[in-house]
Amino acid sequence: MRNVQPPRSALTRRGFLARAAGIAVAPQIVTFPLLGAAAPSNRIAVGMIGVGSRGRQHIIELFRNHKERARVVAVCDVNRANCDEATKMLAEMYKEDSCATHEDYGELLARDDIEAVIIAVPDHWHALTAVAAAQAGKPLYSEKPLAYTVAEGQAMVEAVKRFGVAFQHGTQQRSGRDFRFACELARNGRLGRVHTVHVGAPFGKQGGSTETAPVPDGLNYEFWLGPSPQVPYTPGRCDGRGGEGWYHIRDYSGGWVTAWGSHDYDIAQWGLGTDDTGPVTVEGEGEFATDGAYDTAWRWRVACAYADGRKIIFASKDVNPHGVKFEGDDGWVFVNRWTLEAEPESLLKEQFGPEETHLPVSDNHMGNFLDAVRGTATCIAPVEAAHRSTTACHLCNIAIALRRGLRWDPTEERFVDDDEANRLLSRPMRPPWRL
Repeated sequence: MRNVQPPRSALTRRGFLARAAGIAVAPQIVTFPLLGAAAPSNRIAVGMIGVGSRGRQHIIELFRNHKERARVVAVCDVNRANCDEATKMLAEMYKEDSCATHEDYGELLARDDIEAVIIAVPDHWHALTAVAAAQAGKPLYSEKPLAYTVAEGQAMVEAVKRFGVAFQHGTQQRSGRDFRFACELARNGRLGRVHTVHVGAPFGKQGGSTETAPVPDGLNYEFWLGPSPQVPYTPGRCDGRGGEGWYHIRDYSGGWVTAWGSHDYDIAQWGLGTDDTGPVTVEGEGEFATDGAYDTAWRWRVACAYADGRKIIFASKDVNPHGVKFEGDDGWVFVNRWTLEAEPESLLKEQFGPEETHLPVSDNHMGNFLDAVRGTATCIAPVEAAHRSTTACHLCNIAIALRRGLRWDPTEERFVDDDEANRLLSRPMRPPWRL
């Protein structure tokens, strides 16, 4: 691992500039008594890094379904409004103000009382926060897609392995019964030889304001930008609510190709049994918005071929319906979050014998993570599988951008004889940020 700073001296830009100038930096923390004197000692103390809309959904999930097992004791966000909303929610849930608030994730990770971390920040921050959490020895649940680039995903895999922490990727479809059943049909030959998987996603968004505006009060915009290029603030840029904003700006995300792809391409990989590899050729096309701040692909079709001849066709919904369809010589099965269909229909009544492939069972994605924190389960969405499926989505984006076919070596994780494409596997981070 290259030039990684330990969490207790986490390299934030604020801290970096202040230390360079010889200025003492006072932590921007609002603290309250931790959990209260009567708090059960067997609850997992959770720290939240990123408490925008998705992070607050995780807070609700923990309270509704796991409040006897875990509790959020500290939150971190560079937007003060997000922290205020999160702490207000927690106070109402637990009838006491007991949650610490941080702006700097390094301060949260340095706390000895934090037993697990949930990361729900924009994509360009996933690797920095996750690697720091692993270094701090904190089990972590990190939102999808795994990383902003292939190289950053490699760093996350290395960190999780090196420091031996539990890792759950936020691809909760692996904890859905229908998704698991569809994959077991494919893995156990019920469809005959599976030759093609069709993966569909919604259209990407177009638009986004390009008008320069003052940074909202309470938003540390410089910190929010972090390793991404310095650009003026525009309204909505930093707000991902409803799948808007940064989700569709290439400086921070791969658009729906990586955001939805990391869910549905992941299921395709699971069903093909290719969690430890990837395609060998990638070829496709797409269209990019020409008006507004959003500049990720809004429609696309990419064909990914594997060494054994099987293919995954990943496309927007004008080509493939949203979901995953496994096609074999003897039948097909289609699955998404609302539907499970098959031809012949009798496939839906199949049962699997003891000697056949039975995929790991998780009925609750967050619950599975909490079990792993306590050492009683293995995470169903491990970092290695997350890296492979997210990498495939990055390859799709690169093929779309270059408008030509590419050859990929899944062992070396490099394009074959293609310097131009290989340069797109990583992106320099804006100083002082680095992995």
